[in-house]
Amino acid sequence: MAALALRDTSGPEGSGPQPSAMGGKCRPTALLEPPCGAWFGAFVPHERSDLEDEVAAYEKRVGRKLDIVYTYHDMSVPEGARREGQLLTPEEQRVGEDHMLLLSWESKWWGGTKAQQPTWEQIAAGELDASVIDVQARRIKDYGERTGKKVFLSFDLEMDTRTPDNGTPAEYVKAYRHVHDRFRELGVDNVVWTWIITGYLGHADLFERMYPGDEYVDWIGYNQYNYYRCHDTDWLTFAQTQRATHDWIRKNISDDKPLMLSEFGTAVDAKRPQRQAEWYAQVPRVLKSLEGVKAALQWNHRDPGPHCNLALANEAAWASLREVVSDPYLNQPLK
Repeated sequence: MAALALRDTSGPEGSGPQPSAMGGKCRPTALLEPPCGAWFGAFVPHERSDLEDEVAAYEKRVGRKLDIVYTYHDMSVPEGARREGQLLTPEEQRVGEDHMLLLSWESKWWGGTKAQQPTWEQIAAGELDASVIDVQARRIKDYGERTGKKVFLSFDLEMDTRTPDNGTPAEYVKAYRHVHDRFRELGVDNVVWTWIITGYLGHADLFERMYPGDEYVDWIGYNQYNYYRCHDTDWLTFAQTQRATHDWIRKNISDDKPLMLSEFGTAVDAKRPQRQAEWYAQVPRVLKSLEGVKAALQWNHRDPGPHCNLALANEAAWASLREVVSDPYLNQPLK
């Protein structure tokens, strides 16, 4: 089936404000919000040193440049050769020359011992300030001063899955606020604070208890997928994965913060190879109906476990996504 035939443009939701009609009004805000549509981004699996090549290869296949490139970091001591503990590696800084960056900073030490794993209580108490927090804050500040660029920064995404191992919900809030306030004390003004949850509404009580507060959050993100056989669920459309969480956030957390589909994607249906392509074809129409969603980041990787490959599986899926991301709504001016 041709990609054009897959595209769903039915209904009034298929028409939205376009850059050509809005002129200068479509320039991003101080918090990197696109007024006329939404950013398109992705997590592209890579080894740290191959980030530029992998992003370029993804962009070639999808037929356009990414607006946002999503990377992950731990809280190991950022000295020496450990790139995981260095926010804005040299590779990220080069990619950041013509992309926005979303840095996900996890309170973990990947590969470290149990004793090396940071807790929220330790972070809130300032025990990591000198060795980790301040070092990273100064690196990001330096990046901004040299380039004039801001970065999206998420502290402990999907924190609703990390309690009680990392601490209590109250300790998470204290840790988040401490990191935020420490950056502010050090004069870091080029961070857009992005709070990212799973979006799984079975954790709704945790979301409310772990929200740091409007003054500490610039954007709210959530990660919802059509997992299908990965989690042994029914096949869910793009709308089914997104709308309930979107509506809950708007009612219970914030009715005006910009929202980000910080990870979205679908597993495959081995019995219906075209089904993944059909799933992606629904994205533009639904996205335009999700009030306040200003960015959508495709997850082109796998989760652990059988049947959990969430990457684009075949050329039909790539063709469908290429059509999706050519929509003017997802093509906003970066400056």
